[in-house]
Amino acid sequence: MKTETKLQEQTVQSTMLLPVYGRAKASRMFPGILYDEGAIQIVDGMDYDFKNIDKNYGTEYICLCCLLRAKRFEERCLSYMKNHPNGTVINLGSGLDMTFERVDNGSIHWYNIDLPDAIAFRKQYIPNKERSTDIAKSMLDYSWLDDIETTDGSVFIIAGGLFYYFEEKVLRELICKITSHFKSGDVFFDAQSKTAVKVSNRMVRKTGNKGSMMYFSVNNPQELKSWSPNIRQIESVEFFGKSRKNKAFKRSTRILIWALEKLKMGSLISIQW
Repeated sequence: MKTETKLQEQTVQSTMLLPVYGRAKASRMFPGILYDEGAIQIVDGMDYDFKNIDKNYGTEYICLCCLLRAKRFEERCLSYMKNHPNGTVINLGSGLDMTFERVDNGSIHWYNIDLPDAIAFRKQYIPNKERSTDIAKSMLDYSWLDDIETTDGSVFIIAGGLFYYFEEKVLRELICKITSHFKSGDVFFDAQSKTAVKVSNRMVRKTGNKGSMMYFSVNNPQELKSWSPNIRQIESVEFFGKSRKNKAFKRSTRILIWALEKLKMGSLISIQW
């Protein structure tokens, strides 16, 4: 029996369906990159008509981007866990992400943070597990900082497909709060250039979802170092890496990948302190 979805349309929260659908579809196309079985099970078990999402966002390129972002986040989590096997990972705007289920080493402590209605929706499909805690708060309700327990004051924070929807001054304050609260850590997130955000917003307008317009863009990642005196390093990470040469991709997909990298329209950014 499929689970009925109860998520308000035309909101930022409703965009949580896009990446899970993209990961599920791309997992079937390119299981060698990442096979997100959890995403497939969620989409297959959801009483929801994905036709509109597939029409607007179901291209090979967009779905591949969802899958590769999940892959890069997974790789960074595993890297953090090598040095901090009992450490703490925080997933901001977790949506229906299941990175924890894929990387759990049996000792890591994980926190999923999202808005109350998004967490309630998440719980329908992804129940809490040992060492994984859902916190139903906005990331801008800074009381969540006190909800996090760490073994050594270190945290690794991922924020996939999230920061786009906020003004820079809001994100600057968030990073200042985080880097002041925790002794050390890394915030890892995806970002687009100003041009790419404009293109993305045109696509969003076509869907009629005026409640999820994008605001934040990054042209020069190193400028983010000015956000907090605690920041030690800003690192820009390749999005596509070796996968850009995958001959299994459609020619149109390879052209888009080439254009994205040539014009520096997207990146993965690490803020370390």
